[in-house]
Amino acid sequence: MLVEALFQQASQQGGEIAIRDDVGEHTYTRVAAMASALGRHINSKTGKPAVGIMLPSGVGFVASFYGTLLAGKSVVPINFLLGDRELAHVIGDSGIDTVITAPPLAARLEGKGLHLIDLQALAKSFSGMLAIKAAEWMKPAIPQVSPNDMAVLMYTSGTSGLPKGVVLTYGNLQSDVDASIEHAQLQHKHVFLGVIPLFHAFGMTAMMIAPIQLGASIIYMARFNATAAVKAVKDHKVSLLFAVPSMLNAIIHLKGPAAEDFASIYALISGGEPLPVTLREAFLQRFGVPVYEGYGLTETSPVISLNTPQRNRPGSVGLPLPNVNVKIAEDGEVWLKGPMIMREYYQLPDETAAALTADGFFKTGDLGRLDDDGFLYITGRKKDLIIVAGEKALPREIEDILLQHPAVAEAAVVGKKDAGRGEVVVAFVTARPGQSVDVQGLREFCREKALPQWKIPREIFVESEMPHSPTGKILKRVLGERVNTPVA
Repeated sequence: MLVEALFQQASQQGGEIAIRDDVGEHTYTRVAAMASALGRHINSKTGKPAVGIMLPSGVGFVASFYGTLLAGKSVVPINFLLGDRELAHVIGDSGIDTVITAPPLAARLEGKGLHLIDLQALAKSFSGMLAIKAAEWMKPAIPQVSPNDMAVLMYTSGTSGLPKGVVLTYGNLQSDVDASIEHAQLQHKHVFLGVIPLFHAFGMTAMMIAPIQLGASIIYMARFNATAAVKAVKDHKVSLLFAVPSMLNAIIHLKGPAAEDFASIYALISGGEPLPVTLREAFLQRFGVPVYEGYGLTETSPVISLNTPQRNRPGSVGLPLPNVNVKIAEDGEVWLKGPMIMREYYQLPDETAAALTADGFFKTGDLGRLDDDGFLYITGRKKDLIIVAGEKALPREIEDILLQHPAVAEAAVVGKKDAGRGEVVVAFVTARPGQSVDVQGLREFCREKALPQWKIPREIFVESEMPHSPTGKILKRVLGERVNTPVA
């Protein structure tokens, strides 16, 4: 499971390019040999059951991921954009004593009692060995694992408190990749552009495990840049681009790109956070490219549903994958069941019991509905629901209205405690370049769009920039803390 795919591709099409990154081009033979050599090196350095990887997207991360599994260890991808407190928590909670990294990221791990495997230094010593022992590296002893064994310990982004470890098994990841390939009709000939970090579940599955299983070619950007991303699509005839809405928003605001730059695209897939209607329509109008919205969570390996070129219903997050059972609970919460659902939250039995029902459904915390044809719609987060004098306000509905205003670039809606009404609606917005936001004018715009009075933001704060997670998601928790003080 998982590891075998890399060596199968190396034996069948070893000379084909597997990865293009900031360092250069790498064939399947070279990637497999690097993983094999790393696997042996890892086993000589630690007896612990898991190894951390703290690297940008590129061949180094890929070889380290497969090398760690080849060593019989579980992978702990480390988000290098975390703060010091969260980083220390991930290291301590996971129990790792070894991290594969490279300068300058290695500096953040010094003095923490860890053994650091410097991939940059290893690369120099490996280069000669890989050439001399290529045949030997290509036939490693692959560990025997069961579908329920932990492959990856993936920590959530920490949008609410300290990150929780999510145990993703070999069976979780393999089933999700198999179902995603079938559902989206992904093929060997596709060229993937990886702009979402590989320490994120979406990046790891959609831009590493899936394309390697297909024997496809992947282009990695260590750091997202809108101009460079468009150039990569054009130069390398990229057919699959996975992105979060904030990345697409950066692309749509570039002046240069035109429809012909995206002529090679088979599917542009958005995930990670809700896709604003205005952004979806802008991409289609300007570039002639539909944006297919999908849905998933770290706890679901992560893909659950996806619109595709064959089956697309704008506004929804698509049809569920073939092996996913979706249930809408009485309160509107989306519950999910299937082989991709995490085994547990790591060393958190109470949280695991609260999230998983006795019959195996995972309570997502998202609100949603299914239409008559089975398409899934996500309407908001259960915890974000704002109750104004007994009436329910969904932040996403209000945000979509705010984003239709020509001066608004980003919008986030939160609830503010209110002694009289329980909560009131408060909005944060940023302005488009060269524009300014008139608060009263924006509230009047909401009225014109037929928002009920109690849904119109009581206060609107115009920000120079929003607080974002590493994948571009607006951190509403931070905004909520700013406006909420105890009610007297």
